[in-house]
Amino acid sequence: MSENTLPSALSSASLHDERWRQTHLGRLLGHAMRRFDERVLHLMAGNEGVPLALANLASRDQVSAAHVHITRHLALEGSRLTDLARAAGMSKQAMGDLVDQCAAWGLVQREADPLDARARRVVFTPVGLAWLQAFKEAVAQAEAEFREAVGKDVATVVALGLEAYVN
Repeated sequence: MSENTLPSALSSASLHDERWRQTHLGRLLGHAMRRFDERVLHLMAGNEGVPLALANLASRDQVSAAHVHITRHLALEGSRLTDLARAAGMSKQAMGDLVDQCAAWGLVQREADPLDARARRVVFTPVGLAWLQAFKEAVAQAEAEFREAVGKDVATVVALGLEAYVN
């Protein structure tokens, strides 16, 4: 498409100023989420309550933010795979792959659903519950670091604004 065929709102000058592509809210939120998740995983790798094998996986970047989806969304009483995938915004197949990997690490297991004999639930194992506790502690630490970095008032406004935005 040549410059002569661009709509008037998309002048050549406005397209050449690309700062907006790097600084728009969605991009900043994405960067902030990745940074937060990386910090949480780093803190979990150093948590003494995390089994050594899992801490080693986390410290070698074998555990990713995708694995954190299970930690964030799996109900304490267990969840069906379809519900877990929906809550995480993932396909059932992708979540199934994550569950398989987390099961191999001993974080979760599949068991019969007591409400439906045809269905199965994903539940935390005792190791998975230790991982969940480490996740809780790491999130609290990362949030405290965020408050320290931006100030208590800004952190409060950010949290309130994001809560209003997603609800």
